[in-house]
Amino acid sequence: MIRIADEVREATAVVALETTLIAHGFPPGEGVEVGLESERQVRAGGATPATIGVLDGEIVVGLTEDELARFDASARKIGPRDLAVAVEQRAVGATTVGGTLAVARAAGISFMATGGLGGVHRGFPDPPDVSADLGQLAKTPALVVSAGVKSLLDVPATAELLETLGVPVLGFRTDTMPLFYAAAGGPPVSARVESAEEAARVARTHWQIGGGGLLLGRPPDEPLDDIEPLIEAALRAAHDEDVHGQAVTPFVLSYLHRESGGRTQRANKDLVAQNARLAGEIATSSSARS
Repeated sequence: MIRIADEVREATAVVALETTLIAHGFPPGEGVEVGLESERQVRAGGATPATIGVLDGEIVVGLTEDELARFDASARKIGPRDLAVAVEQRAVGATTVGGTLAVARAAGISFMATGGLGGVHRGFPDPPDVSADLGQLAKTPALVVSAGVKSLLDVPATAELLETLGVPVLGFRTDTMPLFYAAAGGPPVSARVESAEEAARVARTHWQIGGGGLLLGRPPDEPLDDIEPLIEAALRAAHDEDVHGQAVTPFVLSYLHRESGGRTQRANKDLVAQNARLAGEIATSSSARS
């Protein structure tokens, strides 16, 4: 049921990567290159990438380039609850952060990179939408490197829920949670770390005392501090067009890419690559200490 690529199985430092970014995070035809660049950046950090998805009745850990090309907009968005159904129905299933973490837990992978974590949607409880990413992160002994949580979410509420779930939120050379496109302005992190080595040490100690997941927020190198009005407009448009559930994120991303003249799309690509490089460095540092 789970096919692990030989390279991943033999590696000592591995970083899991999702496929929802490839299938639904970018315009048609561009997601695969984003996924390949993430893999290149993980390797540049010294680790082995393991891009995860569901294909032909198998959960695949370490997709080939040809297999990545099958993850287009028609792929199902697969969270933790959807994995078994996708396998049995032989669907092309693009894993979310939560879905990827569920597979990483089964495969013994302790590090992951993504763009933004899911969380509490703005306006909660209307809609009553909280991402499964949070619950899965809480119970998975893995460190996720991201640019905070997705820009369309209620960041303070998500930070509060992460605290309730016992998930440390670390800031990479920052005292506040990054706001995806923006580097500053988020709620305080639970601790600041200054290096990949320090992040690896904190994660190892957290796991040794029985802890689950950790979130490491890395601010983008070139933040966009003027995007919030566009995000609010995108969410209003989603509401007006009755877009809800798992369809909200791709709708909002498409809206932002279009209305920003492509600036958010370029920023997304950059921060995903930056996060992948850092995750590779952390995984490598952790492996060196084991």
